[in-house]
Amino acid sequence: MTRIVAGAAGGTTLVSVPGDGTRPTTDRVKEALFSRLESMNMLADTRVLDLYAGSGSLGVESASRGAKSVELVEFNDKAAAVCQRNAELVNKVLGSKVVTVQRSKVESFLERVVDAGVDQWDLVFMDPPYPLTEDELSLVLGLLAQRLSPFAVVVVERSARTPEPTWPAGLDGFAEKKYGETRLWFAEPAAD
Repeated sequence: MTRIVAGAAGGTTLVSVPGDGTRPTTDRVKEALFSRLESMNMLADTRVLDLYAGSGSLGVESASRGAKSVELVEFNDKAAAVCQRNAELVNKVLGSKVVTVQRSKVESFLERVVDAGVDQWDLVFMDPPYPLTEDELSLVLGLLAQRLSPFAVVVVERSARTPEPTWPAGLDGFAEKKYGETRLWFAEPAAD
């Protein structure tokens, strides 16, 4: 059972994606991640993007903790439907439509927003499927780097056995942390 850990919707039980096609972020990892983000002042009034959202738990946790807007991007039909249900749960508690869902491939979504010149995000979560290759991940990071605010933080969640992502021009890795079989990589826009 996944839940929102803290904030306005803290304790709310979230719907999980049926089957084993997604890997929900454990409460332990989520608590540590959000503690770090709060210490960096990366939650209140931020624009959040949750790529490969799965159930959307990281995005809706951000909304519960004060994000201004959250976009969940998920291609899988079942997972996108779960994202929508969790977005509705949190939006109801918050009394406004903070969380939206885009059913789209991540690459297509990012190409559209880059071409349209819309949105800059302050905080981005990426928990891609393990079969996503490092080259594919680097391509997505390259598209993403073009749409980040100057003080943005990108969090990439991968298997602890995978290497550090190849950061494209425009992104610099600045930290990593291992939690059992999960490793979080942190990046920020490169200094000019």
